[in-house]
Amino acid sequence: MNTLSTLITSIIRNGILRTPHIIEAFYQIDRIDFVPADMREHTYEDIPLPIGHGQTISQPSTVAFMLEHLMPQSGQRILDIGTGSGWTTALLCRIVGEEGRVRGFERVKALVEMGRDNLARYSHSSNCTIEKATAALGAPGEKFDRILVSAAAEELPLTLVDQLAIGGRLVIPVQHSIEIITKVSEDDIRSESIYGFRFVPLLYND
Repeated sequence: MNTLSTLITSIIRNGILRTPHIIEAFYQIDRIDFVPADMREHTYEDIPLPIGHGQTISQPSTVAFMLEHLMPQSGQRILDIGTGSGWTTALLCRIVGEEGRVRGFERVKALVEMGRDNLARYSHSSNCTIEKATAALGAPGEKFDRILVSAAAEELPLTLVDQLAIGGRLVIPVQHSIEIITKVSEDDIRSESIYGFRFVPLLYND
């Protein structure tokens, strides 16, 4: 039977998980606390798992891949869209520490409540929150050092690029690729596409 340690070791050996503070977060924020009770026997398998309402908790190696490309750091302001059961929010909260902030958004009310309950096992601070998503995508008018999206858009949402601070990075699935967007300046937006992924759709009003 797989354990947390064997799962993480496998992802490291596959060359996906490399950064010490991200590895530490994976050890400290146990996926089992974010998986429904009837799925817990599969917690440490490297597969997505259903969490209800047509949503899933992502495959651990995919989460590791996205976080490694996001490059979150201590003290940063991070936007987490599509929080699901709260695992990525908790991982990011661990990484940014007390000096940072993570704002999570989820459109399914029941999952907002689930995510908040799960996050509370690890964080009692107001600097890490999960909120009910509105018609707008993210938090227009605010700026973030990092933005992580865990659902697939049909095309790159420019409203999220606007919410990136200069030097910021956005990691988002677009159709069947993961797009890595770096905002060098307001006029210099650089992108990289990595293909071969599948996510639930990102639903929002443009």
